[in-house]
Amino acid sequence: MTPPDDSAYHFNVIRRALDVIDAAPAPGPSLEELAKGLGMSPAHLQRVFSRWVGVSPKRYQQYLTLDHARHLLRDRFTTLATADEVGLSGSGRLHDLFVTWEAMSPGDYARGGEGLEIHWGWYESPFGPALIMGTDKGICGIAFAAETGAEAAMEDMLSRWPNARFTEDPMALKPWADAAFGAAGGEARLYLIGAPFQIKVWEALLRIPSGHVTTYSEIAGAVGNPKAVRAVGTAVGRNPISWLIPCHRALRKSGGLGGYHWGLPVKRAMLAWEAAEEDARESA
Repeated sequence: MTPPDDSAYHFNVIRRALDVIDAAPAPGPSLEELAKGLGMSPAHLQRVFSRWVGVSPKRYQQYLTLDHARHLLRDRFTTLATADEVGLSGSGRLHDLFVTWEAMSPGDYARGGEGLEIHWGWYESPFGPALIMGTDKGICGIAFAAETGAEAAMEDMLSRWPNARFTEDPMALKPWADAAFGAAGGEARLYLIGAPFQIKVWEALLRIPSGHVTTYSEIAGAVGNPKAVRAVGTAVGRNPISWLIPCHRALRKSGGLGGYHWGLPVKRAMLAWEAAEEDARESA
């Protein structure tokens, strides 16, 4: 099955906008210049951006700049060691979505998914076509295909649980998929399938609030091994449930974006989306 043809429209606009913005000298292109670079009218571009994140193209452009990560670290840095004190621990929160999770036992994980029945389907998302996989206990995987392609995304996810049985069944996961991408009042259940250290890292990621970021070294300290920054980076990169386990919120201490398994343009768009949403809430 291929992903829906029209699911990536808005993300493709953003992806092309990134190229125009990155190529332009400071302070960046005007609305007219940006629209021309995208082959769109200024009015159409204004509508697409405003509908996508509720802010103007000029404002959103600020979130997409290459130094946006440094601004986030300066203004919206989350110290995970004190997250409990401000109510960020527990089940985690993404926008108005309540996320609950449970983790597979180490013994079950070692069997490579043997005995698991995993449903899968393609869904529309704000960041292009999304491949979602899940068991009866919750979503166990979300992949984004805008940069990697659908075939590579599918092969990647199938390889993570080689002994599981996979069945295409989009309707089985649709309520969770809808909740994951903005259905009001929805609840998404997650099923974390990984090694014990990976799961500790993923649980730390779930404590980073939407619109905020932290660093790999902060995560290492939060999981009780402050010297394991490289191992944390590997565990972040192996997170199978992108977006809901927000590995895109982990940055380098220097302010660099770091890597992203599904492509850095996707990570930049996610951070920009969340920053815009957070600003909109603060100004409401």
